[in-house]
Amino acid sequence: QVQLVESGGGLVQAGGSLRLSCVASGRTFSGAAMGWFRQAPGKEREFVAAISWSGAGTYYTDSVKGRFTISRDNTKNTGYLQMNSLKPEDTAVYYCALGGNTVLVKTTPHSWGQGTQVTVSS
Repeated sequence: QVQLVESGGGLVQAGGSLRLSCVASGRTFSGAAMGWFRQAPGKEREFVAAISWSGAGTYYTDSVKGRFTISRDNTKNTGYLQMNSLKPEDTAVYYCALGGNTVLVKTTPHSWGQGTQVTVSS
């Protein structure tokens, strides 16, 4: 069983930046793809970004391309989501997840974090 703990959320003004972290403990981090998702009030959880185990493959939903960057440090069992040029519509609870590969982490993740709140004021 792997545990995921997100941090780095908070309140920021539009145009600002935040860096989310996701620390994994336990087994199964090794070899797993990592993804970030978000859920805004009253909306369904949506995919934001994914990164392969090696870091060579990264994928983003269209609304965050050019503003968000996903990365990982496997020596620290940690993944990151750098969020720049934040907009009020980015306000949501952000979750990290692990999956077998970048397709599976998007469709059927096997592990989830508890989430961290990101609020962007206008």
